[in-house]
Amino acid sequence: MGKLHLTLACWDYDRTRALQEGRVEVEGVELTYLPLRVEETFWRMLRYQEFDAAELSMGSYLLAREKGFPKFIAIPVFPSRTFRHSCIYINTDSGIRKPADLVGKRIGVSEYQITMAIWARGILQHEYGVKPEQMTWFTGSEEQPGREDKIKHDLPQGVDIRPIGPEQTLSAMLEQGEIDAMMAAHMPLPFVRRSPKVRRLIANFREVEADYYRRTKIFPIMHIVALREEVYLKYPWVAQNLYKAFSESKRLCQEAMYEFSALKYMLVWSIAEMEQQREILGEDFWPYGLEPNRHVLETLTQYAHEQGLIKKKPDLKSLFAPNTLDDFKI
Repeated sequence: MGKLHLTLACWDYDRTRALQEGRVEVEGVELTYLPLRVEETFWRMLRYQEFDAAELSMGSYLLAREKGFPKFIAIPVFPSRTFRHSCIYINTDSGIRKPADLVGKRIGVSEYQITMAIWARGILQHEYGVKPEQMTWFTGSEEQPGREDKIKHDLPQGVDIRPIGPEQTLSAMLEQGEIDAMMAAHMPLPFVRRSPKVRRLIANFREVEADYYRRTKIFPIMHIVALREEVYLKYPWVAQNLYKAFSESKRLCQEAMYEFSALKYMLVWSIAEMEQQREILGEDFWPYGLEPNRHVLETLTQYAHEQGLIKKKPDLKSLFAPNTLDDFKI
């Protein structure tokens, strides 16, 4: 019996590279790994379900599960995690100096339901007392005109959300003062160019994020890996085998990160960075599996529910293939 051929769309991460390069194999599977940028993967999987498995935005996955379409089932692998205090940019003439100053202001975000924005809005509400309904939201393209939502969803009640024009971009609007602030996973081009009109809201974000983790033990999850439901129903064993392969690839990556006899990366003080990261986040700072991440997922689903993106908080176990939530013991 030959191997099952599967396609997997997932970006080129250090923690997935062994899987991408074939140094780690998925048992029983001939894998075609497509290292597409996340925006392309999300668009093609959410709109057209092109791949057997793919990295997905956690926010969009929650919406898809509640709506019942597209039909996906996830495995508890989280290839992308990022603190989001650093993702809010302001126009320097807006009068915004601290998070509380966002009240009454115009805020841009590419898509209201994206995971980055769910976390950023949740942090603003629970850490700084600023609620989404206290701002006016503008949605649309960050840098290239014509962006559309990857997944259709109902707009939350009581929140003023307005689409920008088809030829406008949020990045240009921010620099020109047509919006006061912007939430963005990518650094806006004016910020990259060091425009005097654009800066981060929280300049000392590293210190703030480290303090946030020490208090909450939350390292925000951005993406999961999901299978098309029809693939899982036909080949349920694929979910566990994919999970094992992703876990082994991450283990090899973490092992290599502690090799300092010769610098593998052009990060001169990488050993100092690793030691500081380990001191703050602990030894297993990027865990897979449901239970080690339960409190993070509970927080994310709470934020999505509070923000009107999902009607009720799901049972976390229902989000994942059951055979990836436990393992055999000898």
